[in-house]
Parts: sequence; structure tokens; C-alpha cells
Amino acid sequence: MKKKVLAVLMAASLTFAMAACGTAEQASSQETSSEATSAQDENGTESTSEESTSAESTEASESGTAEASTEVATEEQAVMTYAEYVAAEVDDPVVIEAYVQANQSWWDGKITVYAQDQDGAYFLYNMACASQEEADKLVKGTKIRVSGFKAEWSGEIEIADATYEIVEGDTFVAQPVDVTDLLGKEELIEKQNQLVAFKGMTVESEALYKWDGSGAEGDDLYFNVSVNGATYTFTVESYLCGADTEVYKAVKELKVGDVVDMEGFLYWYEGVNPHITSVTVK
Repeated sequence: MKKKVLAVLMAASLTFAMAACGTAEQASSQETSSEATSAQDENGTESTSEESTSAESTEASESGTAEASTEVATEEQAVMTYAEYVAAEVDDPVVIEAYVQANQSWWDGKITVYAQDQDGAYFLYNMACASQEEADKLVKGTKIRVSGFKAEWSGEIEIADATYEIVEGDTFVAQPVDVTDLLGKEELIEKQNQLVAFKGMTVESEALYKWDGSGAEGDDLYFNVSVNGATYTFTVESYLCGADTEVYKAVKELKVGDVVDMEGFLYWYEGVNPHITSVTVK
């Protein structure tokens, strides 16, 4: 009987010991699983943080690029002063604002404009202009913003491949500047394309149709005038002042020895070659 009781007691003890062992192993397994889960959570949190940082970096980069692009665009569209335009190199892109003073005839989607502001003048060669109706809006004094490229042809500085838009607001009409005393001097070119005046010039030749006399009525008129012993060739540009204008008719009638006052735009071709818009015989 004692052996049976002892055996029963030993069996019970063994059962309790095995249960305790199982509980310990289960607890250990749960702790290991918990540590793994914790590690995963930590790794997951780190991954999310890295992705967030990367996204923020990308956004900052894109923002910086956008800001840089905006700055470049602003610089490209900045309106230049006349001094900045003069300092620009040939073939540089330019953007200016000036006021129409006159224009040549519209043709084939283009128009050539003489423009000026209070500081200087511009020759806008073959500027894009959609129609005659649009050209008719470019009346004297109209302010325009022009984009194109600075160009040079036989000494004439101009803006080529130009486009424009009308700027509403103020107007400006230039008054002719007397440059008679600057003829033959280097400073004269600083007045290039401006509306200028010449006083007391003596006619040295009657007008020719085209530069060599090979033209006919309606072509450009070329004539020679002198002052202070030097002779210069002036032109009536037919696209600017056609055969029906007063200046065209007056220049055709000039005689050698006539003394004249003139106004026009200080165009340049291998030297001074003004486009005359007014002639008065004294």
C-alpha cells in the first residue's frame, strides 16, 4: 500500500514537473516571438522613416528644381534697359520695351519697325506680324514688348527673329535730335536708329532710283548731300515713304546746290545712311 501511494505521489510529481517544463518552454517561445515581432516593428518603422526621408528629399529636390526653373524663366523674360541691350553680344537673345515711331509696309506676315524710348532706338527687322489689321495697330507712340536676337548687318544693329506684344499704358513720340555736327565723328553711331535732324545740308547730286540708278518710280531714292566739306548718301526708303508721300516727291525735285533741312531715322549701311522722312528746301 505504501509503495502504491508512493508510486502515485511520484507520478503526480513527474506530471507537475512536465507541466512546469512545458509552461517554461511556451513562455520562452512567446518571448522569442515577441522579440522577433518587436524587431520587425522596429525594422518596419525604420523602413517607413527612410521612405519618408527619401520622399521629403525628392520633394525638396523637385521644389528646388521648380524654383530654379522659375528663376531662369524670369531671367529670360526680363526686360532690358537700353544700356543692357547695347552691351549684349550679337546673337544674344534680347527683350526690350520701346515705342513705335514708324514702320515699313506690312508684307507676308512681317513688318519692319523703327522704335525708340527715352534712352535710345531700335530697328526691328521683319518682325512677325500676323496681318495688315495687326500692323495697323502699331501707330506712332504705341508701346510694345519685343523678344528676339540682337543682329548686325553691314554696321546696322537690329533685332531679328522678333515677336512682339502691345503694352497698354503710356505712349511716347520722339522729337528729332540735331546730329549735323556729329557727321564724320565716331559718336554719331551712338544715335543709331534714332529720329534725327540734319540742318543746312547742300545737295550734291539729283536723286537716283536705287543706288545705281537702275530702278524706276516707286523704288528707293538715293541722293548725295554735303556739309563741312564731306559728302554723305541719304535714302528715301520706299517701304517707309512710298512714291505717294511728300518726302518722296520733294527729293525727286531736288537740284544740285539746293540747301536743305532734313529729318529721318539714323540707319546704317557701311556707314551712316539715314532713311529720310522729311525734306525742306531753304
